[in-house]
Amino acid sequence: MLKSLVFATAIASLSGFAASAADFTLSSPDIRDGSTLGEAQVANAFGCTGGNVSPQLTWSNAPEGTKSFVVSAYDPDAPTGSGFWHWVMFNIPASVTGLERGVTPDKGAPDGAVQSRADAGFTSYIGACPPAGETHRYIFTVTALSVDKLDLDQNASGALIGFMTNANALAKAAITATYGR
Repeated sequence: MLKSLVFATAIASLSGFAASAADFTLSSPDIRDGSTLGEAQVANAFGCTGGNVSPQLTWSNAPEGTKSFVVSAYDPDAPTGSGFWHWVMFNIPASVTGLERGVTPDKGAPDGAVQSRADAGFTSYIGACPPAGETHRYIFTVTALSVDKLDLDQNASGALIGFMTNANALAKAAITATYGR
């Protein structure tokens, strides 16, 4: 009987988490789920000539208990064996509900937020630029965390930030777009 009660309580708890996580949303006037990225969000490097501008992002309905956010842009199709982190910003305060278009290391990041070097080697957004003849997916994600901050700095890899993010995640919301050349 006690095992049944514990199991039922656990299921009810998970159901509540799933419902609150389902309400957490990410939107953008610059990118739409299932669409092709515009030239503004394409790299101006590696043979591409886009604007290299981070998209405006807005999130809503973060779950109760959210203490900070992580925003990332990730290409799971990059020919690296481990994908490619295009942008990672963490320690975004819980009071923040979005990022303006064109965040750079010098402007636009919320106070206390950290942009990592990600995979391009510098602390800002790098746009899409798949190899010629390929189309890749670009997943923009905001994750609500149960901790005030990740004890990492701007030199942390996307993989390490991802590990710490997933260990403290309450909910995630994402937009996936594609780009090919």
